[in-house]
Amino acid sequence: MTTTLIEEIDKARLPKHVAIIMDGNGRWAKMRNMERSAGHVEGVNTVRKITEIASQVGIDYLTLYAFSTENWNRPQAEVDMLMHLIVVAIERETADLIKNNVRLNMIGDFSRMPAAAYERLTRCMDDTAHCTGLVLTLALSYSSRWEITEACRRIAADAVANEISVADINDETVGRYLSTAGMPDPDLLIRTGGDVRVSNFLLWQIAYAEIYVTQTFWPDFDKDQFCRAIIEYQSRERRFGRTSEQLTQ
Repeated sequence: MTTTLIEEIDKARLPKHVAIIMDGNGRWAKMRNMERSAGHVEGVNTVRKITEIASQVGIDYLTLYAFSTENWNRPQAEVDMLMHLIVVAIERETADLIKNNVRLNMIGDFSRMPAAAYERLTRCMDDTAHCTGLVLTLALSYSSRWEITEACRRIAADAVANEISVADINDETVGRYLSTAGMPDPDLLIRTGGDVRVSNFLLWQIAYAEIYVTQTFWPDFDKDQFCRAIIEYQSRERRFGRTSEQLTQ
């Protein structure tokens, strides 16, 4: 089925950047009378599958919401397990990332991360720095309000230092101070698990992203469903505030 779906995708109209809110690990486990940790473990397997299909289809950027700043408020045992699982999974997959020419990237408030976890993840980033294919970005200890607030602080500091002019500050200026600087804004935002909200994720960047919500929990989200999301994206008319007639012209 996956091969057939890939053939339906118009390679000339691919989204350059796909962002995903990976939701439903805990509910997936609860429905099976399993510990929440089992859902997170299965969710890691899904990350590998979706990274593979995104690279195969030809997506340039894939950004995954792996751990929000709000997630620090979860029970400490679950937080510790998630941090450990993320680090171990990335270290395990680094060889395959290199094999598939995937470059690992991270965004977030790293000051809140355990030092050992941060060091191990940055080592994996260094190991894939030479890769020129898909850029896989993990949003870890991330929230968009934190990111925008930090950008405002840095802009203000540079304005005080006369490194930028207040009169010259515009949308592009703000973009350069965000953690996603140098990356295109997401064209497609996928949310699994059925909730219809963006949960403090890339609020600035998804201003004109197409949003695709599925009831499927993240551990069950597979390559076929990813392809269907791309096909659905390609069926939409992206007007960016203009009219259909203007697009035709």
